[in-house]
Amino acid sequence: MIPPEPPQQQLQPPPPPAPPNHVVTTIENLPAEGSGGGGGSLSASSRAGVRQRIRKVLNREMLISVALGQVLSLLVCGIGLTSKYLSEDFHANTPVFQSFLNYILLFLVYTTTLAVRQGEENLLAILRRRWWKYMILGLIDLEANYLVVKAYQYTTLTSIQLLDCFVIPVVILLSWFFLLIRYKAVHFIGIVVCILGMGCMVGADVLVGRHQGAGENKLVGDLLVLGGATLYGISNVWEEYIIRTLSRVEFLGMIGLFGAFFSGIQLAIMEHKELLKVPWDWQIGLLYVGFSACMFGLYSFMPVVIKKTSATSVNLSLLTADLYSLFCGLFLFHYKFSGLYLLSFFTILIGLVLYSSTSTYIAQDPRVYKQFRNPSGPVVDLPTTAQVEPSVTYTSLGQETEEEPHVRVA
Repeated sequence: MIPPEPPQQQLQPPPPPAPPNHVVTTIENLPAEGSGGGGGSLSASSRAGVRQRIRKVLNREMLISVALGQVLSLLVCGIGLTSKYLSEDFHANTPVFQSFLNYILLFLVYTTTLAVRQGEENLLAILRRRWWKYMILGLIDLEANYLVVKAYQYTTLTSIQLLDCFVIPVVILLSWFFLLIRYKAVHFIGIVVCILGMGCMVGADVLVGRHQGAGENKLVGDLLVLGGATLYGISNVWEEYIIRTLSRVEFLGMIGLFGAFFSGIQLAIMEHKELLKVPWDWQIGLLYVGFSACMFGLYSFMPVVIKKTSATSVNLSLLTADLYSLFCGLFLFHYKFSGLYLLSFFTILIGLVLYSSTSTYIAQDPRVYKQFRNPSGPVVDLPTTAQVEPSVTYTSLGQETEEEPHVRVA
């Protein structure tokens, strides 16, 4: 007997999948701004975004960059104050002798360091390869200092302060053509803001009647300032190139060697009579020591700041040096105070922050530039048809680099 077949179970279709637990809000369903909690959350998120952008701009590296520039400004302030005491209180007008003391210190510290080194970094090896370049640089650096100091005898303080800003466009143009640095719009905005702050300070000097000097021959004095500013710009850009491609000690050692040589000759020819007229005592000696210490500190520390930032950033930072001298003069020389001085100071700082808030870049294969900084590394030939992406960024805050092979340039 065949057992009956069990009844077939009817297959049930699978249940439809549950709808995803998502909420899609159309534009029509968005809450209006300012109504209920939605507006508050949007406002809070926008405030958080603003705070995040501010923190991104005012980062640690940028603040360090601005602070280092202000240290240089304080050293320039010390140089100006000691020079003012020497020339006005003790009638010691010896700008070449003061530069000579600084070059001698550089020679004793850095040139002797090069002399005891071995190999390609030895003093004689450097002189054999590029002595004439450092000879020209030493002469340029000496005459830049001399021309600006000499201009005080012919033109007014206002003219010197304004025309001394000519160093900034000189540095920008030389950096553009020779270092191949390219700037963004925010850099030019920051530069304009800094110069506006400087103009505000000059306007305050005129309003409070600050002593402007004799101004016996303004045309000669103005030309001297422009010449000195141009030479300063050349020296600063050349310095930036050397410390990025070679070394800081080599730059300072060569400047000390040739600067001492040329300033000694110029001192013997032009200033030996003025030096004999100096009424020597312990106060004058202390002022010369203070001047030399500030000058030596400026020369030694400036390459460090230039390597971390740039020659343009350093010259913008030095615009506050006159303001530091003025603030000291309120107590030492009883200058009159104006609120425009504070406005000028903070305007320059705002310009510095704007300039330092973003990076500049190099308009060439950046790995070629990197090869000059590290010539001892391995050299790798790259195909000429490959697209090379920038990997080194010249920045106002430093350099962002990646470890890459060097490039052999055909």
